Amino acid sequence: MDDTIVSISTPLGRGAISIVRMSGKDSLKIALQVFHCKGEIKPRFLHFGRLKIDDGLEECLMVYFKAPFSYTGEDIVEFQIHGGILLTQKVLETLLKNGCRLAEPGEFSKRAFLNGKITLDKAEAIIGEINAETEGELNSSLKITNGKLAKKIFDEQEELTSLLAEIEVSFDYPENDYEEIVKEKVFDKLKEIKKENDNILEISKSGKYLKNGINVCLVGQANVGKSSVLNCLLGEEKAIVTEIEGTTRDSITESFFHKGVKINLIDTAGIRETEDKVEKLGIKKSIKSIENSDIVLFIHDGSKKSGSENEIAKHLGNKIVINVVNKSDKPRRLEKLENEIEISALEEKNISALKDKIVSEVIKKEISPNALVLTNERQIEILEDCDKLIQEVFALQNSSLDVIAMIIKKIWNKLGQITGNTENEDIISLIFSKFCLGK
Repeated sequence: MDDTIVSISTPLGRGAISIVRMSGKDSLKIALQVFHCKGEIKPRFLHFGRLKIDDGLEECLMVYFKAPFSYTGEDIVEFQIHGGILLTQKVLETLLKNGCRLAEPGEFSKRAFLNGKITLDKAEAIIGEINAETEGELNSSLKITNGKLAKKIFDEQEELTSLLAEIEVSFDYPENDYEEIVKEKVFDKLKEIKKENDNILEISKSGKYLKNGINVCLVGQANVGKSSVLNCLLGEEKAIVTEIEGTTRDSITESFFHKGVKINLIDTAGIRETEDKVEKLGIKKSIKSIENSDIVLFIHDGSKKSGSENEIAKHLGNKIVINVVNKSDKPRRLEKLENEIEISALEEKNISALKDKIVSEVIKKEISPNALVLTNERQIEILEDCDKLIQEVFALQNSSLDVIAMIIKKIWNKLGQITGNTENEDIISLIFSKFCLGK
């Protein structure tokens, strides 16, 4: 890492400022070849001066971070210039001509990792922060960037190292009794690790909903008020509402947030027997929407007796279903249904309770604000693989300690793939390739 890299760290476009960042041992040297200001350059101070670009001068700010007190652990210089596509590109070109190399995607963060400034899980959490679209996903990423996951993994690896040391010592004392004592310690400690990891995995089942939201499909016979329910949940009119049956002929997808969870609503065409070719296509899409949903809101008209709901019910399979009995503002004629909730879309009655029910039906385990929730599929898969390896050890009750030690080493290495405390360079390169330029 002897070379000095440079990249634009802000999105290209017109704006108040653009930031061009360098990292490497020659950052300050290169900066001073093109930037001039009064006084001595001090680390962590903003300096106002002029940056030479071709035959012109750009008034801007420069800040210098001296190694190792920087994001990458190397000398970093950032120029804060006026926002503009052409100007920003010209500054980049000027620094490239004076000795910099264009940074690869994620190279700043990769250098931070290689210099011990961040762990691999923190790097992935930074990607999560940048891409987060929900409060839950953002909170999960923030906990990891604060080192909560890394500490847990390092603690577990330390415990496994202690077990391997105990096993090594036992080889010097071949008495059967001592081997059994060590085995008991090994199994007890692995049970503790497995219990902690299982708890994280259980909570993290909700992680995918924190990241992607809950996909909710609204189904029901034509004209039972599906579109009215959708409008109430969204708090605005997004779907056409009329007395004419079959108004909704295509799926409508809209989203809202409730208690930090994104809820993706899909209003579908009413499923019924019809000869209308266009409506038939809408019904076909409705069935596909049901298949792709996490939960189904089966909308009923509470003021009428049951009709031909069986045509819809046969497409629900094993989906979580909330029976939403609409039109509670009218006398009820519909019989009691399983897992039902009464609402009135007309009077917007009980809509908040319906939102609560959607979240509680899907996210079964209450998530503590301080809980460590993983939304990163790679990290979840690693913990699941560790669980399988621990199960392998449990199946080796009668095996020798050297065989057990081999699997414990595998668990240690597998856990290390989360923080980067492993020898697998391919994993490290793959993760940093997901970063944007300048990060």
